[in-house]
Amino acid sequence: MKWRKLPLAAIVAVALALGVVLFLLLRAPPKPDLATAPVRIGDVEQTVLATGKLRPKQLVSVGAQVSGQVQRLYVSLGQRVRAGDPIADIDPRQQQFALRSAEAAVDTLRAQQATRRAALVQAELAWRRQQTMLAQDATARADYEAARAALETARGEMRALAAQVVQARTQVDTARINLGYTRIVAPMDGVVVAVVTRQGQTVNSFQTAPTIVMLAQLDMMTVRAEISEADVDKVRPGQTVWFTTLGAPDRRHYARIERVEPAPESIASDQGGGQSASPGSASTPTAIYYQALFDIPNPGHRLRPSMTAQVSVLLARARHAVIIPATALQRRDADGRFIVRVLDGRGQPVERKIRTGLSDDNNVVVLAGLRPGEKVVIGEAAPGPGNTADMGLGL
Repeated sequence: MKWRKLPLAAIVAVALALGVVLFLLLRAPPKPDLATAPVRIGDVEQTVLATGKLRPKQLVSVGAQVSGQVQRLYVSLGQRVRAGDPIADIDPRQQQFALRSAEAAVDTLRAQQATRRAALVQAELAWRRQQTMLAQDATARADYEAARAALETARGEMRALAAQVVQARTQVDTARINLGYTRIVAPMDGVVVAVVTRQGQTVNSFQTAPTIVMLAQLDMMTVRAEISEADVDKVRPGQTVWFTTLGAPDRRHYARIERVEPAPESIASDQGGGQSASPGSASTPTAIYYQALFDIPNPGHRLRPSMTAQVSVLLARARHAVIIPATALQRRDADGRFIVRVLDGRGQPVERKIRTGLSDDNNVVVLAGLRPGEKVVIGEAAPGPGNTADMGLGL
């Protein structure tokens, strides 16, 4: 054989060359530097997000119905009171004077009634006497008619005085009620959440009823959530809702929506009324929000008035579903299926079509096309030392 005549070094060189060519042909291609996330089992909640404010279920402004100086204030901020407990005293002298004046007017009218009653008796006797004399033809008819007219006049005066007495008694009752208004009491059980008027301050009730304190029942709070006009059609009474506060972002408070107001609060202050803007004026669009209301028990009064609530309204929920990060979705084909890139057995990304279901801000449910444990591509891996291709997102 001719190959047996070749030098040993040539044979070794040829063998090495064949080995290098065979290695280059058979070796696996290099793995691309990609960020991936595993396909896993989890829950997805589709929600509408909103921001709300906490308010007491019952909030009452306790005010003064009479004018005067606040002589004494019995409560302080944060104090618990019961219905009927004293809140404040207003200087009662003006109302006391008014009551005495009204009572004196009643006494005067009663004295006039006594005088008129005597005159009425005299008029009745005179008319009866004239009636008897007229029957005996002992008096003129003119005198009889004059006596009858005097009797009717006396009776009319008595009726007028009786009406005046009723009116005067009404004024007495009004003055007595106003005197009672000088002592302000709590209309319900609650906590003093604001002290508006201080002791020694003068209040004027002629224009508006001045507020002394604000009283709230904190055992039940109401959340008023602002739902944007883009989401309001999705929200309805009876839906599950939860919220967190800025101080406890990991603690959820669950409730159900009680009602959604039919119009935004801005409708009361909207002066446009559908009128067109004047020529040359610029119209600035404003966001429209509708109020969704629900109540939440408040044991321990941990929830406070005017706290900000981060509200989530549950629209749909999928439990123990196959999910992937939403960033793994590439594009959608004509059949409505999404295309994702999945790592094959050699770690190479290949495209695959999947069918999806519910989604939230982070994850999407996979109905068909992927199995738990597979890895989907969510982007290019960030360069840098110690970088790993598997980001483990969604875990």
